[in-house]
Amino acid sequence: MPGYLGIDVGTSAVKAILVDERQVVLAEADIPLLVSRPQALWSEQDPEAWWQAVCAAVEQLRTKAPSAVADIRGIGLSGQMHGAVLLDESDKPLRPAILWNDGRSFREAEELGSRYSSLSRVMGVIPMPGFTAPKLLWLARNEPETFRAVRKVLLPKDYIRLKLTGIRETDMSDAAGTWWLDEAARSWSDEALAATGLDRTQMPTLIEGSQPSGTVRSEIAREWGLRSDVIVAGGAGDAAAGAVGLGAIEDGSAFISLGTSGQFFVTTRNFSPAPEALIHSFCHAVPDRWFQMAAMLNGASCLAWAAGLLRGDIADLLQRTEAAYRKPADLLFLPYLTGERTPHNDPYARGVFFGLSPETRQTDLVQAVLEGVAFSFADAKQCLEHAGTTLSHVGLIGGGSRSSFWTRILANVLDLSLIRYEGSDKGPAFGAARLARLAATGERPEEVCTGPAIIETIEPEAHLVDSYRPRIEAFRRLYSALKPEFGRAASIDRT
Repeated sequence: MPGYLGIDVGTSAVKAILVDERQVVLAEADIPLLVSRPQALWSEQDPEAWWQAVCAAVEQLRTKAPSAVADIRGIGLSGQMHGAVLLDESDKPLRPAILWNDGRSFREAEELGSRYSSLSRVMGVIPMPGFTAPKLLWLARNEPETFRAVRKVLLPKDYIRLKLTGIRETDMSDAAGTWWLDEAARSWSDEALAATGLDRTQMPTLIEGSQPSGTVRSEIAREWGLRSDVIVAGGAGDAAAGAVGLGAIEDGSAFISLGTSGQFFVTTRNFSPAPEALIHSFCHAVPDRWFQMAAMLNGASCLAWAAGLLRGDIADLLQRTEAAYRKPADLLFLPYLTGERTPHNDPYARGVFFGLSPETRQTDLVQAVLEGVAFSFADAKQCLEHAGTTLSHVGLIGGGSRSSFWTRILANVLDLSLIRYEGSDKGPAFGAARLARLAATGERPEEVCTGPAIIETIEPEAHLVDSYRPRIEAFRRLYSALKPEFGRAASIDRT
């Protein structure tokens, strides 16, 4: 039976999912990755580590489902967006990749926004330090020799494409996050490229995510035990791939992704920029679709961080916290461990516990973390509303969606019905597998990208919605009060 492989190059792990033509998951693999932070605000990874993790993931799949791997017809790629993979004339990385949650190019982003303000509507969002374009401006000023040697700029998943096929291409949804793409035209912007000292020759070719990109190189096919004609799809950035996996490809389809980072995502039939609201308006992974998105740098990673700090098991901590839960926590937690994008565009923001006392227990800390992340999604919802988007119910995907308790908190904080789906934690890798099928078969996206089965719909509870409103306002006031201190602390760190 034909199978399709989805590979997601995440920040914390490479995830691979193998599905059959009925879209049943046959096997999956998860290979952890490490992030390097050599200086304050920096976040980097070795592109070769991604490739080694991809190879290890495929080897796991071969062990679990050898016959299915041998009958793979297409491979789809997804990955963390915005990363700068800088290649020399031999397609070798010139330095570690600069990641989406790297904040070193804050000044360059501000400068691009000031000097080229009219481009923000064309690019779908104001320039932010996590995007690829400001990173290259930083590189030109701080590592000029490396900048002069750059022959190609790729995004993380597209480095895997290069290793698989020898082709330098990217899809529209991943290109959308560079701040070099004319979103309405679905083409590179010469003006935006020139603003960072680059031109089209240094960019990968653009294709739609559901289009075939090429085929797997013969030596890789032999090594992995694949057919000789396996197609590699255009693929997608992780947010758009998650939408494809959820079937969110029609106008108004909305979901929250609660993974390492967080996204509040709404599909649109037309390009609808709202840069003044700090909303990302980007190309979708399928043709003639766009999306609006609020992007947060800190999602379920905050819970993993807290569990490590408390030296506890996440499942056990959640269970004990749910048993103790009665009302909103007295503590407040600012979840900005790696700065924040929507709504603050502040790489200097940091995590904060406020209201600690001798009576504070482990479960109080965990509840505050869950609520702090939920409050950041309330900010995201407010930004979407300012951009003209109204919602009554949304889906929930990502690792955090496995927790019914966290979903309940989110529903009450957001005052929205939240839908949990079967397989919702598969996220971008499953969406990538769907794109692989579309590229291999030529089917219409509407025929393949259907919604998964619903596990439950969690409705907001009126008394808790009312109780959370003043806590959300207190959360916002706390950030406003501390924002100057974050900036001062960062200035001290840089001296």
